[in-house]
Amino acid sequence: MGDIMNPVAFTIYNIEIRWYSIMLLIAIVLGFFIIFKEAKKFNYPTEFIVNLFFWVIVFGLVGARIYYCLFNFQFYSENVFDVFKVWEGGLAIHGGIIAGFITLYYYSKFHDVNPFKITDIVVVPLLLGQAIGRWGNFFNGEAHGAATTYYHLKELHIPEKVIEGMKIGNVYYQPTFFYESIYCLIGFIILLFVRRIPHLKRGQLTCLYMMYYSVGRFFIEAMRTDSLMLGGFRVAQLVSIVLFVTGLVIFIVLSRKGKFEDLYNEA
Repeated sequence: MGDIMNPVAFTIYNIEIRWYSIMLLIAIVLGFFIIFKEAKKFNYPTEFIVNLFFWVIVFGLVGARIYYCLFNFQFYSENVFDVFKVWEGGLAIHGGIIAGFITLYYYSKFHDVNPFKITDIVVVPLLLGQAIGRWGNFFNGEAHGAATTYYHLKELHIPEKVIEGMKIGNVYYQPTFFYESIYCLIGFIILLFVRRIPHLKRGQLTCLYMMYYSVGRFFIEAMRTDSLMLGGFRVAQLVSIVLFVTGLVIFIVLSRKGKFEDLYNEA
């Protein structure tokens, strides 16, 4: 394993600061500023935004960890204290999304705010956060695909540092984390433009996120060698199918509303 794959960024007084944690922190900070800027355009109170973001992040991380541990129950039932070693990796994005959206929904309803308008604001920077967060997997040497060759990866025009970082035990692996990171980054850029469409309905951005991410995750997951499994099925693929169908159905229902009804860009 090369230096680029060292999961520890630096050490302060014998405390290891890991790249995984740094990537998550960067994703959270950037996500907050993008959400804050967009939410202020619609005159949401600063206190509401800050508190909402705090609780969504807290429960999102907890949900991501619980989800991951549940599908690795045998290991964590025998190593209970390892459940708390989040800095070593082991956060399932689907668990974070589900827990985060549930938190967002009830918090918004409690404050008499339309939850679907808020999810629309959140899903755009969420894709950027996912793109950044995947690099934490890179430094941990996880979320990669099957063994391949150096020349095959070069043919795909993958950066040299990523290729060498995917050399584990003198074997090169498919950098599926990289594929998903690029895919999410492209999705972030696309949704930045889509959310400016004049007659976009509240909730449709959320639906587009659900469909877009699910398509990419379904196919990328098929390449991974460390998938969470349920019987003989990859959990992420099953969840992706459910999210895609749900997003598509809701999007169609929302599109049947009047042209000027429930618009996202309406203050």
